[in-house]
Order: sequence, then structure tokens, then C-alpha cells
Amino acid sequence: MDGFKVSVVVPAYNEQESLRALVDKLVPILSKYNNYEVIFVDDGSTDRTIEILETLNKKNERLCYLSFSRNFGHQIALKAGLDHSNGDCVITMDADLQHPPELIDDMIEKWQQGYEVVYTLRDDVQNVGWLKKITSNLFYKLMSKMAETKIDRGAADFRLMDKVVVNVFRDIKESPLFVRGMVSWVGFKQFSIKYIPDKRYGGKTKYSVKKMTSFALNGITSFSIKPLRLATLLGMSISGLAFLYGFYAVVMFVFTNKVISGWTSVACSVLLIGGLQLLMLGIFGEYLGKLFMESKNRPTYIIKKKKL
Repeated sequence: MDGFKVSVVVPAYNEQESLRALVDKLVPILSKYNNYEVIFVDDGSTDRTIEILETLNKKNERLCYLSFSRNFGHQIALKAGLDHSNGDCVITMDADLQHPPELIDDMIEKWQQGYEVVYTLRDDVQNVGWLKKITSNLFYKLMSKMAETKIDRGAADFRLMDKVVVNVFRDIKESPLFVRGMVSWVGFKQFSIKYIPDKRYGGKTKYSVKKMTSFALNGITSFSIKPLRLATLLGMSISGLAFLYGFYAVVMFVFTNKVISGWTSVACSVLLIGGLQLLMLGIFGEYLGKLFMESKNRPTYIIKKKKL
């Protein structure tokens, strides 16, 4: 098959156990298209990931790599790969083999039919733990309620994008970056494919509870100001209730000449209002922090070495 070039971008953070297995599956599929490249992005790994990538590149020059000076995060690694790709279509996927390479043929077929974005929806109801299932459902429900940009439930970072879409991504400089939301936000003609993820080939998942929470907060605050509006409405409601309670206290003191007792109710009220104030300050701080980081205008990532 001639006439177009396929680029595959694969972020890799401490994936020494799965890289060779991924290449063994990936190369035979891509070889059918003659003109291809695979760009691995070493996201500051501390194991032998970069050594393995250098070895793979010596055996096959189409297996390229970028190596960060430190860990910048999965989303930034995706962005770096997109920035350095030059295919007519670019496929992004993880290195742990949970994204089945066999799906690439179907994605390219849909792209040739005219779709500029072919994204995948993870269907892992039977294979995922109850905690992961609950948090995942909660995330997508919050996104659908709060964000102006619609993200399908189960959307993964396994997708194909036309070079026109990739060029748009290259101009995006915002930080922190939420690629999954940006793909939906840019528009274009899109098509979804469902898949059942395979088991992780080796190593451990890099998404801890802390990282997943940060990922969710970033996704919500990147595409919606509804949390700010909610904080405003909540503040107005609490202020109104506090005013009514204060009015009641004054009336009781003036007309009944009784001192209002009940330290428990007072303490609970103070703690409730104080907690809500801290919550609202946290929401404001989340948005303010984004503005602060972007105002520094630092480079999104730093490349230590590369072979393209």
C-alpha cells in the first residue's frame, strides 16, 4: 500500500518489559503500508527504556525515539510525539499492549473513508475492578455535566488523527494539557471504534490514585468554568442562610431577653462555613494555578536526546 505515510506515537515511562513485545506486534502490521514511522517518547524513564529504544532504532531506523530530560507526564509525551511526527495520519497508543495494534487496520480504513479523527472507546466492564469502575463512571458523569466539550464514556488515548488535526495540535500551547478533551474540542469528522483492552504486558500501571485525581481535575477545569459558578452560587446560598440565622439570633436576644445557647450548633455552623470557604478557595486556586503556570511561558517539555 503506497501513497501515504503512517506515524505511530508511543509514550513510554519505565516500559522496559513491554517495548520489544509491542514492536514484534506493531512492525508486521505497519509493514503493509510501506512508508511508516514509530516515535517512542521516553518520558524520563528510570529503567532501561532508553537503552532498549536505542537498540531497536539500530535494528530498524523507522523505530525512532525522543527522550525527555525528566518525567513531564503522559499527556505532554503525546504532544511531543505529535509535534515531531510527519505522517499523513498519526496514531497514538500506549506501550503496555493494552491498546491492541490489530485495530490499526480498521482505524486506517475509516481514515481513508474520510474521517479525520478515529478514536477508540474502551469496553472493559468485565475486566476492571469495582473502584476503577466507580471512579471512571464518576469522572465521565462530571465531565458530561460540567464541561462544554463532550467526551464519550470510555474514550482512550488510542486514536488516529489526520495531519490536518495534528497541525492544529502543534499550535496548542496550553499547560497542563488534556489531550482527550482537546481531540473532542477541535471538532472535524470523527468516528469511534469500541475495543476490549488486553491485559498489561509487564510492569505496573503508572496511573496512581493521585495521578488519576489530578487527571480528572485537569480535565474538568480545562474545559469548564462551571465549578467557579457553582462556588459563587454556593457562597451566595451560605451567605443567605448565615444572614437568616443572624437575624434569628438578634430577634431572640432582643425580644426574649434570652442568651442563645448551644455551642454544638455554633461549632458545627462555623466548621461547615469554614469548610465550604476552603473548598471554594481551592476551586479558585485551581484555576489561578493554571493561569500562573501558563504565564511563565516555560517550554512544555525538554528533549535530552532524539533519533528521528
